[in-house]
Amino acid sequence: MKIKIIAVGKMKGPEQALVERYSKRLPWPLEIVEIDDRHRQSRNRQTDRETQSITAKLPRNGTLIALSERGKPLSSREFAKTIDRYQQDAHKELVFLIGGADGLGQALLARSDLELSFGLMTWPHMMARAMLVEQLYRAASILAGHPYHRD
Repeated sequence: MKIKIIAVGKMKGPEQALVERYSKRLPWPLEIVEIDDRHRQSRNRQTDRETQSITAKLPRNGTLIALSERGKPLSSREFAKTIDRYQQDAHKELVFLIGGADGLGQALLARSDLELSFGLMTWPHMMARAMLVEQLYRAASILAGHPYHRD
């Protein structure tokens, strides 16, 4: 199974270091596709432009998981079980979508197989990317049977 993250914005700074740190530990191949967000427009136009850019990068048969503040919050163990279920069901590629400052457009949310939330707080989209890669690493560790500090 492959993992792809399609995210608005260019990583830099300490968040990039975290993404790189946890990416190296993943058992799955990881591809990160960055969508340019430098040309800010009105909120609706910006979200429409980002939606079009993300849609153009979607693989044909990927399983789409949208990060959204209105998504389903999962514990780390529940997230690991979800990843495991996708693996067991022979999903070839999981595609995580991270929108820009105004989130993902409705068209992408409607196409997604799962809407995932990191809680009720608002997170900068660069932090969300780092948190996602860390949670993927944590899920891999849980699935590999490594001791989990919450047990």
